Amino acid sequence: MLPRMIGQTVKGVIDRPIGSRHPRFPDTRYTVNYGYVKEYFAADGEPQDVYVLGTDEPLERFEGVVIAVWHRTDDVEDKWIVSLDGKNYADAEILQKIHFTEQFFKGYLIR
Repeated sequence: MLPRMIGQTVKGVIDRPIGSRHPRFPDTRYTVNYGYVKEYFAADGEPQDVYVLGTDEPLERFEGVVIAVWHRTDDVEDKWIVSLDGKNYADAEILQKIHFTEQFFKGYLIR
C-alpha cells in the first residue's frame, strides 16, 4: 500500500499545526503541520498520519500530493510526507523537516 500512495493527491485535517506543542512531550514543538487522512487507516488502526510540507503557516486542513513515506522500523506506524506546493523535496530536506519527532525512531524514506 505504501508505494502506490506516492504521487496520489490526498486531503486531510491538521490536528497539530506548526508551532504547537506535542500533547505528551511539551518540550517538542511541531516545525511542520502534522495531521491525518481520514479515508486511510495506518497499522495502528488510526487514520493515516502525515507531515505536510510547503507552508510556514499553521493550517486546519490540507490537500496535497504524497511525495514520500517515512517507514518506521521500530514502530507500527508509517508517516506520509505530503507536499502542498507541488515541490518534490529532496530526501535530506524531508529528513531535516521531520527530524524534530523522527529523531526518536529508526526508519527510512520510501520514494
